[in-house]
Amino acid sequence: MNFYFAPMEGLTGHIYRNAHNAFFNDIDKYFSPFIVPNQSESFKTRELNDILPENNQGLVLIPQLLTNNAKDFIHTSKKIKTLGYNELNLNLGCPSRTVVSKNRGSGFLSKREELDIFLNEIFSQAVTKISLKIRIGKDEPEEFYDLIEIFNKYPIEELIIHPRTQRDFYKNKPNLKIFKEALVLSKNPVCYNGDIFTIKDYNTFSADFSSVDTLMLGRGLLLNPGLTSYIKNNIKLEKGLLKDFHDKIYEDYKKILFGDRNVLFKMKELWFYMIPVFSDNAKYAKKIKKSERLCDYEEAVSSLFREQDILEI
Repeated sequence: MNFYFAPMEGLTGHIYRNAHNAFFNDIDKYFSPFIVPNQSESFKTRELNDILPENNQGLVLIPQLLTNNAKDFIHTSKKIKTLGYNELNLNLGCPSRTVVSKNRGSGFLSKREELDIFLNEIFSQAVTKISLKIRIGKDEPEEFYDLIEIFNKYPIEELIIHPRTQRDFYKNKPNLKIFKEALVLSKNPVCYNGDIFTIKDYNTFSADFSSVDTLMLGRGLLLNPGLTSYIKNNIKLEKGLLKDFHDKIYEDYKKILFGDRNVLFKMKELWFYMIPVFSDNAKYAKKIKKSERLCDYEEAVSSLFREQDILEI
């Protein structure tokens, strides 16, 4: 099984990726949080820093683009190619209302004629391989049947399918009926993404979809950064390793971010996903959330690691 780490805005940038790769080293591809292409000759500093090869050594990174403008995609893909990348990912899955309102991300799926024209243009002038991360539709799952006819026209490197609609956001269950049909209908390789949080989730999925050999995990890896180690090698997450992993992220953020507030914002975002991996975590989560100084944060985190255990997940 191949494992990909899904891009999550504000969370899985190069600081997190490097720490994860250093301590767990079992992800086949990491995907960058999305870059919004434009016609400018330069990237935003944050976007450039995140994909610079020197900030991503020793791991495979696929930059992700979010746009519905073919000229912007092509222009930006040429700039990224000069950094040494030979694959880009197009985001057709983001369910955020601010993104969808601009007909980007999963919002673009409802504009099928425009999407077809867009894909024709970017594939006809492609300078790298192009994979797509998609949802199965904007409003209704049945939209997928029209979408797959469009996708089958193009030499997509991989079709990474999160089988929910934009309207679902992250509610309801992934539509595995549609995903099963996608495996038959798609002329391009398919990767599954969605709601694999535990070893039990993985085993259930694998039993039902034995032909699928590539999974993209996101929230499940933020909850348990060692989930793929458990799946691949039956290595359960150890508290000491998780503490070292946390400390590496924390120290590296302190090097590049100015002021307690900015560092705390990043770490609190991470703990929103990671805290459930600990036993009896409620009071510690509250202390972390209320921390306004780094010293308060450090005390709360030290207490959590000292006094609680990692749950079996």
